[in-house]
Amino acid sequence: MASGFGWGGGRSRCFTYWQEFQKCYAQTDNPIECRPQSRDYLECLHHPQEVTRAKIVQEEFIRKVEHSAKEGRKTADVLAEGSIVGVGLIQRGGKGDGEAK
Repeated sequence: MASGFGWGGGRSRCFTYWQEFQKCYAQTDNPIECRPQSRDYLECLHHPQEVTRAKIVQEEFIRKVEHSAKEGRKTADVLAEGSIVGVGLIQRGGKGDGEAK
C-alpha cells in the first residue's frame, strides 16, 4: 500500500494519507506528534470508525424493529418504512398515509 500503486495501476486510495504521515514523521523529533496522520492513514486502510458507526446504526435499527413488534406492528410494516440507509427525515405511518404533510 505504501508504494503508492493501487490494484488498477494508479495511485492507491490511501497514498495521500501515507504521504502526510511520512512527511510528518520525517520532520519531527517526537513521533507522537504524528498520531493524527497515523490515525487518518489507518482509518483509510481498515475503516474501523466507519465499521463501528455502521454497527451502532444497525443495532438502533434492530432495536426499533423489536420495539415496533412489541407495539403490535408487523416487522414487514417497519421494514417497508425504510431501511438502515434512511436518515429519518421523512416520517411515514400514523393517520393519513399518503397525504402531504
